Parts: sequence; structure tokens; C-alpha cells
Amino acid sequence: MSGLMASFALVSGIVGARETGKGMDLDVSLFDTALQNLSYLATWYLNAGHVQKREPRSSHPSLTPSQLYRTKDGWLFVMCNKEKFWPIFAEKIGRPELASDERFANFAARLKNREELTQLLDEVLSAKTTAEWCEALGGHVPIAPVYDVAQALENPFVTSSGRLAHFERPEGGAPVRMLAGPIRVDGRQTPTKAAPPMGFDTDSILKRLGFSADDIAALRQKGVV
Repeated sequence: MSGLMASFALVSGIVGARETGKGMDLDVSLFDTALQNLSYLATWYLNAGHVQKREPRSSHPSLTPSQLYRTKDGWLFVMCNKEKFWPIFAEKIGRPELASDERFANFAARLKNREELTQLLDEVLSAKTTAEWCEALGGHVPIAPVYDVAQALENPFVTSSGRLAHFERPEGGAPVRMLAGPIRVDGRQTPTKAAPPMGFDTDSILKRLGFSADDIAALRQKGVV
């Protein structure tokens, strides 16, 4: 993430220099980037003294349900981050009465009774597979399946949308399969040329610098290159 912050700072510096005609020093550190990731947890502590503990199942510290739940064959992440999603979710899972249950009537009540709600939803969601729940809930409530690396990379949403790329090797041979760049400009893909192996361009660079073939051979014999 520090690299991303450095890129953002660099672009901001260039834009600023173009507008003002003045350059600037830009400083980005690993520590500052990591510290910034505390985000609102830092704000809570610095202003109210609240120390947020680690919650089970990647739970949101205040919004419920917003965490992992068990399904028949794995896990599902449900994120009812707006009150409007809770009655929709309750209806779609076949338990509409939960929306009017005083224990779960609003965010505060659901947070207070989160452990009980987790057990209840585990029981309900375990009746169907993750894929079945994605089909039933998708487009209605923010949800996502939990995949391992293989499932994530073989997901049709990834494989059919240009999110994987074949990087050709300069020295030839089978291409390297990698993730495509995440930034797309006007639908264009970023270059897909793999980095050359160490020393691949040594001879051509030395020749451009004026070294003869014999000079390069001598350097190689001495172990210089």
C-alpha cells in the first residue's frame, strides 16, 4: 500500500507543479501508511477513548449482520450496512418475522444480541449451499461467497473479463500467467510483457556504450558481467 500512496503522492505533485510552476518534496513511509489504515478506529480512540477489540468472523465493530456465516458447504459474507437491508434479508432467507423481533429491530439491538443472532443465522443459512444463497440474495442484499485462491481465480467473473493475462517472455518459452493490471484506461489493457531474466540485455547495453564483442567476452571471462 505504501507504493500506492507513493504513486498517488507523485501524481498529486505533478499536477501541483503544473498548476503552480513549483516542485515539492513528497515523503511516504511504510509506518505512516500502516497507521493511516486504523481509519475510524483511531478516531474513536482519540476522541472517545474507545479501544476496539478484535471481533470474531471478521465482524464489523458496530453493524450487524455484517460478518461471515456458515452455509451448507462453506461460508457467506453478509453485509447489511443499511437498516433497509435487514427486512429484505429476513424475507429472502424465509424468516420475515426476524425483522420485527425486538431483539433484532435495529443496529443497536442486533449488536447487543449479536451472538444469539449469529447462532440463529448459522442455522438458517446452513440449509443451503453458498451458491444457492448467492442466487437468492444477489442483487437484493450485499453478500459475497468466501473462496479459496483456486476458486477465486477460476471464477467466471475473473476469467471472462480480462482480469487474467498471459505475459510473454522476452527469451521465449511458455507465457507467464498473472493477474492483469487493475487500472484500465478507455478499455485498454496494460502491457503484458514479462520482465527479462537477469542479464538478458547486458550485451546490447554494453554495445550501445561502445564495448566491442571482445571487450564483453573479456568482462564475462573475468566474472564482471
